[in-house]
Amino acid sequence: MNENKEFKPYIPAEKVTPEFTITSIVMGILLAIVFGAANAYLGLRVGMTVSASIPAAVISMGVIRVIMRKNSILESNLVQTIGSAGESLAAGAIFTLPALFLWAAEGKMDKPSIIEITIIALIGGLLGVLFMIPLRNALIVKEHGVLPYPEGTACAEVLLAGEEGGANASTVFAGLGIAAGFKFIIDGLKLVPSEVSFRVKGYAGEIGTQIYPAVMSVGYICGPRISSYMFAGGIVSWLVFIPAIVLFGNDLTLYPGTAPIGEMFAAGGASAIWGSYIRYIGAGALAAGGIISLIKSLPLIIRTFRDALKSMSGAKGTSNKRTEQDLSMKFLLLAILVLTLLVWLVPAIPVTLVGAIIVVIFGFFFATVSSRMVGLVGSSNNPVSGMAIATLLIATIILKITGDQGAHGMQGAIAIGSIICIVAAIAGDASQDLKTGYLLGATPKKQQIGEMIGVIAAAFAIGGVLYLLDAAWGFGTEQLGAPQAMLMKMIIEGVMDGNLPWTLVFIGVFLAIAVEIVGIPVLPFAIGVYLPVQLNACIMVGGLVRLVFDKMNKEQKEKDAIISDGILYCSGMIAGEGLVGILLAIFAVFGLNDAIDLSSKLNLSTPVANIGSLVVFALIILSLLKFSVWKKRK
Repeated sequence: MNENKEFKPYIPAEKVTPEFTITSIVMGILLAIVFGAANAYLGLRVGMTVSASIPAAVISMGVIRVIMRKNSILESNLVQTIGSAGESLAAGAIFTLPALFLWAAEGKMDKPSIIEITIIALIGGLLGVLFMIPLRNALIVKEHGVLPYPEGTACAEVLLAGEEGGANASTVFAGLGIAAGFKFIIDGLKLVPSEVSFRVKGYAGEIGTQIYPAVMSVGYICGPRISSYMFAGGIVSWLVFIPAIVLFGNDLTLYPGTAPIGEMFAAGGASAIWGSYIRYIGAGALAAGGIISLIKSLPLIIRTFRDALKSMSGAKGTSNKRTEQDLSMKFLLLAILVLTLLVWLVPAIPVTLVGAIIVVIFGFFFATVSSRMVGLVGSSNNPVSGMAIATLLIATIILKITGDQGAHGMQGAIAIGSIICIVAAIAGDASQDLKTGYLLGATPKKQQIGEMIGVIAAAFAIGGVLYLLDAAWGFGTEQLGAPQAMLMKMIIEGVMDGNLPWTLVFIGVFLAIAVEIVGIPVLPFAIGVYLPVQLNACIMVGGLVRLVFDKMNKEQKEKDAIISDGILYCSGMIAGEGLVGILLAIFAVFGLNDAIDLSSKLNLSTPVANIGSLVVFALIILSLLKFSVWKKRK
């Protein structure tokens, strides 16, 4: 491995090439909004988000190199820096902020305004970038060769392999367009049902699959292991718990259900039992999973924090070299001070000065942890939800002890949790982006400003996206389960009111502990317990396709190219479906969805409709094969 002294980036420090240009800023902002909106929609449906860095890098390479005929790798890097910030901010926001809409629907408080959501997202995002900047020298420069930063390094490799930029960008765009078409057929025109379900007579369990391109793509990108853990969770909840509840409680009315279980099942099937009981078990498992992942990471977290502070104290002054210039420490301290005062003074964030100081202390701690952990294990394994759960529990307890209860206290707890969640997500993303820049020879200061531009663009978009999705379908519904936000809401209510169905929650907690003892990663399993089995099955199909690709009897180089093309195509499919999801939400708000709905006109019988759904799903899988295994390569 290279030592830092010998490390030479791709573009030397002495060479100045276009980087912070109008083109890179405009393209970056567009991608930040597109991937932010698409990931918000995906995360609210599936409970997971995916990294947008590589598809953003590939799209920027395609446009800048192929369409604009410019050979500027640093410009493309800045585009992905700005673009990926939107995806990370969306991930942090959707885990928490929909809880405010859920309380508003219950009449406990007013709906948050778009300005409130924007301010919370903006403060969290900017703090995430600002807290990460002083860690750059410690974690990325000094630890080069020690911390791999998998996504950041992969992104640099994609940009360095820029000669294929046009072909790879066309793969992303193909995925985007094809998934948009399929999504419009399934959820817009409703030519086929979006899911196929099967039941055995006399047995209350249910199995089936959704047929969405984005959900299948999540399984392909996550791989067979994570997909199988999620599917196993779905099997336990839908083929074990639901039949057991119906069998033993047929004539009973159990809280939080409001009718006898047998009646509920007769009227709404397995979904009715899932909505009343299984979601609480899943929430208990999710909370336990988040806390277990945090406890397991504690030694690493403490060591990380100590090492980062030590490295910062030994950091040299500002260098004159272009590749070593960060934003000045004076600017950072002033900006952090201003944002801390805003947390305290802005009415949209109902916290005291003590609450604002808690936000900054927790924020800096979790930003440091997040920045180092993504360097070791990658962004997808970063325990952001575990950090958010821990913060929420502590913040809610402190607010309750200090007498800040009721709607105001609940609002304050979610605001604090949201900011911390966004801080952790953005700090991890900024670290990966700055690693990419370090390998390529980018100017850190320009990347840091780019990251802030991406945060600002996405923060202004996320409020509108959440409002639109809430108006179209509502959170916590079949279309938008919002699992993490439902969990955060339940934790705060549990601490503030003590009215949770604790038996169900503790079943989930001990299920998670049992799964951890067996050695299965808890969080994907717990998400599987929480979500509908049809959604888990669709993810599993994507995981199985990836497994087939992994086991192909081909040369390693060719196999890597096929898997990489599959990931790019699936990234495009996620973006395409997310954008059409947003478009259909606009249609739903304006009442146009019924006008384009053809399902009632076709009036297909269930077996015929199911066959149609499976044919469409097969075509989606074939399209993935077309742009990966069967793709013509130069």
